[in-house]
Amino acid sequence: MSRLHVKPRGERGKVLSVTPQSAGWKHVGFEVHKISSSETLTSSTGEREVCLVLVSGKAKINDFGVLGERMTPFEGKPHAVYVPAGSQWRVEAASDVTLAICSAPSKGGKHPARHIKPQDMSQETRGKGTNVRYVTNILPEDAPADSLLVVEVITPGGHTSSYPPHKHDTDNLPAESSLEETYYHRINPPQGFAFQRVYTDDRSLDEAIVVEDGSVVMVPKGYHPVAAVHGYDLYYLNVMAGPRRTWKFHNAAEHEWLLKP
Repeated sequence: MSRLHVKPRGERGKVLSVTPQSAGWKHVGFEVHKISSSETLTSSTGEREVCLVLVSGKAKINDFGVLGERMTPFEGKPHAVYVPAGSQWRVEAASDVTLAICSAPSKGGKHPARHIKPQDMSQETRGKGTNVRYVTNILPEDAPADSLLVVEVITPGGHTSSYPPHKHDTDNLPAESSLEETYYHRINPPQGFAFQRVYTDDRSLDEAIVVEDGSVVMVPKGYHPVAAVHGYDLYYLNVMAGPRRTWKFHNAAEHEWLLKP
């Protein structure tokens, strides 16, 4: 199995975990917890900021009341909660819940904890033809945070995404920013699969990964296009972080012709 591919373990509890130590990088942390109705999950943020994303289900989070509307990531927008460094958080499940815990280093910002409401998340359609996909901006760069960028994408079956291939692994602003990234994939129906390739110009990194429901692909550097196969829609949740909190990417030169009218 690819060293960039993290598969879920078990059906309950912490089913996925990516830490800076396990990934061999500096910034992005990502976990998925599956908890049953009436179960409680608590933790502290330490020196990291956290974005809690209700991928599916309903839960009471801190003092924000019971949040969540969708029972599957393939319908509607999520609810999310931003929690700053040096804080506690508590999630009490009001149904079966899939919770994503996105984290990155704090830089000392004084951002208060807040509920990120679905109606406050912008949506956009990217691409054309069989490259169309649908994007929900959960924690974009114009929203208060120190390091985290969080977005989710729906790619219809038979379509490509994160395409034409692009990268963001070089600190060369304003042309390109350096951002680590995780892709948390879900498939509908869940027995399907998708493909993701992670590669660099010199091919010192070049891995093609078969993605199944619930797995994570880590992108430490390089281009990282995704393809959803016919009959199976693909959802992914992206977490990005790096030295500077901005998303500036570089397209693969040989494929830029695809962007021309």
